[in-house]
Amino acid sequence: MINSRPFRHARRALLTMFSAAALLGATSAVQAQDIKERNLRFAFSLAKDHPLGLGAQKFADAVASKSGGKMKVTLFPNAVLGGDPQNLASVRGGTLDFTSMATGLIASIDKRFMVFDLPFLFNNAQEAYAIADGPVGTQMLNDLAKHDAIGLGIWDLGFRHMTNSRRPITRFEDVQGLKIRVIASPIFIDLFNTLGANPVPMTFGEVYGALESRAIDGQDNPVAVIESAKFAEVQKFLSLTRHVYTGMPFLMSKKTWDGMSAAERNIIRAAAEEAKQEERKLTLQKESQSVDALRKLMQVNEVSAEEVARLRQKVQPVTVKFTKEIGESVVQQVNTELARIRSAK
Repeated sequence: MINSRPFRHARRALLTMFSAAALLGATSAVQAQDIKERNLRFAFSLAKDHPLGLGAQKFADAVASKSGGKMKVTLFPNAVLGGDPQNLASVRGGTLDFTSMATGLIASIDKRFMVFDLPFLFNNAQEAYAIADGPVGTQMLNDLAKHDAIGLGIWDLGFRHMTNSRRPITRFEDVQGLKIRVIASPIFIDLFNTLGANPVPMTFGEVYGALESRAIDGQDNPVAVIESAKFAEVQKFLSLTRHVYTGMPFLMSKKTWDGMSAAERNIIRAAAEEAKQEERKLTLQKESQSVDALRKLMQVNEVSAEEVARLRQKVQPVTVKFTKEIGESVVQQVNTELARIRSAK
């Protein structure tokens, strides 16, 4: 007699396989139905060829790919829809879908973001990434929902340096008396006041014209921004001070987010993570390239380790003052994590 048990097992296995395939197909079909045709807008102040602009393009491409072309993200670089404060208000109001800007500007709605702007806090970008991606940064991003925005990660603008049209900055005294554009953040205003400069809050889109007309003497930004904004055309001196690191939170309108299905939200989060990693990689690559390119156009000087230590000591009152505003527990968490990272090396 032929044993029919193996045939029954094979038949059962085939039925299980077909059921799983049918379920997978049904799930895919449901997910496809959950993805709507969408035209989304992403506005930012920097140039399209800056690492942040390239990161934004990576995000747009990833969203299109993951949604089968249904969800489209259009980029609006160079502050064409308005400056950062306007973009932030538009995202919170639901008339703009995405934006990215400096932590110092996000601090206008949550002071804890100023922790990233404390002078001379980070030794390198990896330390900043660890804080941004760790418990402190994650909690701060999650809490932005209270302010009608969804935090999708913190991108990298880089370490800030000073340019001006009057003299190289090699020591603390060289900053004094310079009229320096700063982002409209209390910590930046206080920092440059403490250094003896005359800080002038101004949106990024206005800076080139103000430098060109000599309404201001200088500004501070990472070198990739200095290069892409063509500040070398209107500035003679670049001093590599690395006085503040600037992270760039990537924000989405909560109104847009709330109107999306789970499948669409998964696409946005996955694309945002890919774009963040790509943007950070590009920023690190671009930094040394930009310094080399700017050396051909400007007088570039390093600042000695001794003078950096002196600058750090001079601005210590700024750290003490803003620690109280940020919240001592947040600053303590960051310092504890940085100490752990440094001791592990």
